[in-house]
Parts: sequence; structure tokens; C-alpha cells
Amino acid sequence: MKKILLALTFMFCGSLLFAQIVSNPVDWTASAKKIGDKTYEIHLTADIKDGWHIYSQTTPAGGPVPTAITFTKNPLVTSDGIPKETGKLEKRFEPLFGVDVKQFSDKVDFVQVVKLKANVKTNVAVAVEFMVCNDKQCLPPTTKKFTVALK
Repeated sequence: MKKILLALTFMFCGSLLFAQIVSNPVDWTASAKKIGDKTYEIHLTADIKDGWHIYSQTTPAGGPVPTAITFTKNPLVTSDGIPKETGKLEKRFEPLFGVDVKQFSDKVDFVQVVKLKANVKTNVAVAVEFMVCNDKQCLPPTTKKFTVALK
């Protein structure tokens, strides 16, 4: 009897571990691409698992948490505006929130152009706060932090 109970306990714990793996439906990558003298594009790319989506930076108030990208101040770097969103933007009315939402499925690339004030090598620290949902649930907002080298 104890062996059966022990085996059932291990099976239950294994299923909890699997549930944790499945509940991470977005894989992020960060990179920099030199596009000119002292000018770079910082790419923050979200690969989103089937059935899930994240929200645009411009999703209206009263709805889900919009994606927010925050760059840590660096005295050697300047940037203008918010990152450009590259991907298939989906707009639809979401009855749960009562607003029109703007979301991305599959993949989205957030691109921020930055300029160095001098010819130096430095890093840019960035944090991405986002919320991910499918047709049954939303996961709590999560923040991912990156350090991107500008060479």
C-alpha cells in the first residue's frame, strides 16, 4: 500500500512540473543590429506558442495589461519614442474586458532605434513587462530583463 501511495505521489508531482513548463508560452530573445555609424536597432522578439497571444503597447486602458518596454538610463545612449511593433497585429473586441484589444499571436518583434553619443562599446539594459492569454486563461503579468551589447 505504501508503494502505491508513493508512486501516486511521484506521478502527481510530475504532473505539476509539466504544468509549470506549459505555463511559459512565450520565449523571448534580445539582440542588437548596427544600422549606421553609432546607430543600432535593439530587437526584442517574442515567440508565442500556439493558442496564446500577448498585447500591443497601445492596448487601451481597461483591458489586459499592455506590453511595456523600459530601457534603463545609459548616459552613452539616446533613443526616441516607443519601440516599433513588427508582426501581425490582431484587433478584436474582448467581451471579458469590454474593450477592443490589440494583440499578437505566433511572433512579434519590438524594435527600438538607439544612438551612441560617442564611438564606444556599451550595454543597454531593458525590461519587458507583458501579459499572455489564451481563450481560457490569462497568466499574471511577467517581466523579462535583458542586457544587450552595442559593439
